Amino acid sequence: MSLLGFSSGDRPQRSVPELIAEIQQLTAEIQQLYRQDALPWIIGYSGGKDSTVVLQLVWNAIAALPPDQRTKTIHVITTDTLVENPVVAAWGSQSLDQMKVAAQAQGIPVEPLLLKPAVKDTFWVNLIGKGYPAPRQGFHWCTERLKIRPSDDYIREKIRESGEVILVLGTRTAESASRATLMAEHRKWRVSTHLNYNPSRPNSLIYTPIEDWRTDEVWLYLMQLPNPWGNDNKALFTMYRGATADNECPLVIDTSTPSCGSSRFGCWVCTLVAKDKSMEAMIQNDEEKEWMQSLLDLRNELDVENDKSPRRSQMTTLDKF
Repeated sequence: MSLLGFSSGDRPQRSVPELIAEIQQLTAEIQQLYRQDALPWIIGYSGGKDSTVVLQLVWNAIAALPPDQRTKTIHVITTDTLVENPVVAAWGSQSLDQMKVAAQAQGIPVEPLLLKPAVKDTFWVNLIGKGYPAPRQGFHWCTERLKIRPSDDYIREKIRESGEVILVLGTRTAESASRATLMAEHRKWRVSTHLNYNPSRPNSLIYTPIEDWRTDEVWLYLMQLPNPWGNDNKALFTMYRGATADNECPLVIDTSTPSCGSSRFGCWVCTLVAKDKSMEAMIQNDEEKEWMQSLLDLRNELDVENDKSPRRSQMTTLDKF
């Protein structure tokens, strides 16, 4: 059983030598894929554990190449919805700043970019200005506007420039049963190990190097290998631990040992979940984060059941503007 309650096909945890061998294999795979064509790479980076592992793997693999073989830019994109958990948003922004400095100093062709939604798509413009109700299951108007469009616009721009792109993602089958099902479906378009065509975006491929990693292996990697752009992975671990209700997040040493990893960071205004457990835990576990209580209170006030006032009913017409 993995930390999230789902395993990679009930695969047992790798031993340290096995994980080292996996990292070496992935390093060679990344280098080969990087050098075989001129297609630009776009890495989706959230600042969380999975995207950090993927970026570290890519960064270290490219750093091991001779400088004259580092021939194409690796675009690292982060989408700020403008209503992210403030602690997580600050972490992501700081990470990109450090990344830019370190890439220039080390001669790594990484170009970090912070994307934001268009003004007309922002949360408060839609909620207050257009009269949308707070997001509900079956009506995820926020996800498309705040998260998907900014990155999708950027990806389409790169496709227009180059004809095709490779998206590098930190998705894993162990995240959830639904994620495992979706990734299994995508394997129908597989062209090589960890690489498949993207069925939802023509002229793009998806590369998922850690697709079968367990969460305990993700943390083991992050705790044992230094972050090449200068981030503190232990601070990332602490952030996850602080977002866990009992403030407990031990490293897994066997499959019976509980650990963190189920913390989910998202928009502080999110009403798609019953409670923002990660923010509640942060406030509970750290008195320096008690200032976020007012945000949590406002989020709870937005969570109005059956919000169907006359003003809300006008949203379809207003959305045309």
